[in-house]
Amino acid sequence: MTRPFVIYFTVFVAGAILMGFEMLGSRYLYPHFGGSINTWAVLISTVLYALTTGYFIGGFLIDRFPSVGLMSAAVGLAGLYMAAIPALAEASLAGIVAKLGVGLSGMMTASALLLLVPVALLGTLTPVAVRLVLQDAAGSGRVAGLVYGISTVGSVFGTLFTTFQLIPTFGSRQNTYIFAACLIGLGLLLRASLRRRSPVS
Repeated sequence: MTRPFVIYFTVFVAGAILMGFEMLGSRYLYPHFGGSINTWAVLISTVLYALTTGYFIGGFLIDRFPSVGLMSAAVGLAGLYMAAIPALAEASLAGIVAKLGVGLSGMMTASALLLLVPVALLGTLTPVAVRLVLQDAAGSGRVAGLVYGISTVGSVFGTLFTTFQLIPTFGSRQNTYIFAACLIGLGLLLRASLRRRSPVS
C-alpha cells in the first residue's frame, strides 16, 4: 500500500488543480457567455454536481477495489482530458452557442463539457484517500477530517495562486497544459508507488 504522505500530497495537489481549473473554466466561457453572475452560477453548480458524482463513484469503487491504482487512474485520466481542452474548446463552445444559444441550456452544456469529466474524476480522490489511509474504525473521523481539510487547503491555494499568478503569467491555455502535465505526472508517481508496494506507516 502507498504511504499516507503520497496520498495526502495527491489530495492537496488535486484540490489545488481542481479549483484552479474552475478559474480557468470561467476564462474559456467568458468570450461566449460573458462573466455575469449567471455564468458563475452555472459554473459553480457544474463543479458541485461533478464533485458529488465523483464522491459517489469514488466511494462505490474503493470499497470493491481497494487500491491506489484507482487514484492513479483518476488523476491520469483527468490530466488527459484537460490536455485536449485547449485545442478543442474554442470550436466546441462556438458550436454549442450556435445550436443552443447563450442562455441557461447553452451555458450548462458548455460548462459540463469543460468541467464535468475532470472534476468528477478528481472528486473521486477524497473518499478513495480516506479508505486507503484508514486502518481502523476508531480513527475514521480524524482521517476523514484530515483528508478533506488537506483537499480544501489545496483548493484555497489553487484558487488564489491560479488567479493572481498563473493566469496573468501564462494565460488560460498554457495553464491548462500545466495542470494536465501535473496530473499525468501525479498519476505516474502513484503508479510507481503502487509497484513498490510499500507498507502504510
